[in-house]
Amino acid sequence: MGDGQHPVVIYDYTPTRGRDGPSKFLEGYQGYLQADAYSVYDAFFKPARGLIEVGCWMHARRYFIKAMDSDPQRMGPVLYLIARVYSVEDRAHGLRGEERLELRQRLSAPVMEKLHQYLLGIREEVLPKSPEARAVRYALNQWEALNRFLKDGDLEIDNGATERANRGIAIGRGNWTFFGSDHGGKTAAVLLSFIATCKRNAVEPFGWFCDVLSRIATHPINKIEELLPHNWKALSAAAQA
Repeated sequence: MGDGQHPVVIYDYTPTRGRDGPSKFLEGYQGYLQADAYSVYDAFFKPARGLIEVGCWMHARRYFIKAMDSDPQRMGPVLYLIARVYSVEDRAHGLRGEERLELRQRLSAPVMEKLHQYLLGIREEVLPKSPEARAVRYALNQWEALNRFLKDGDLEIDNGATERANRGIAIGRGNWTFFGSDHGGKTAAVLLSFIATCKRNAVEPFGWFCDVLSRIATHPINKIEELLPHNWKALSAAAQA
């Protein structure tokens, strides 16, 4: 899922959930990478790799929600503080990166510090194998990555947009059952990438496919990026004007 400057969605098919697939996909890339704390990704964030981990508060919050049944007295304040941080994100929606960063530094940073101190305080109070201990441990282990959104206004507080982009595939798998082969999976990933990018940029997918397939054979190869949905939309609007 690209950022605001790169409004694209790219799917990549891999036959397993191992590290080799995403490692190859990200080969040569350096910069921010937002993901959940799946252990396979840990190697990506070693200093020599050049990737900066951005945590996901949606995943962290789920642990505390699960722990509410067993320890509402301790988990309630955590969820309240997380809700306060998300309320700042609601206010920041639509702002430019530097404006969102200023708002976060002014309003969210003190709440995050209060949350950090609270988690440190209850860490020794919860039973080691309890749901609440798992939630506290997850948040503290990921604390630096979970605070990354306070350093750059263009970063998101969670990767919810990525999960929403995956929802259609998750639902579809029950109907598709299989792609037939790894090659079929790779082809599906390419086509679904185009469709999802169209949706993200408010481009009607069927119309885009019809137009691009009718002209791609004669389109200059050095200008092929013009046909990507977000660029195509701008060109179409200019042509109509």
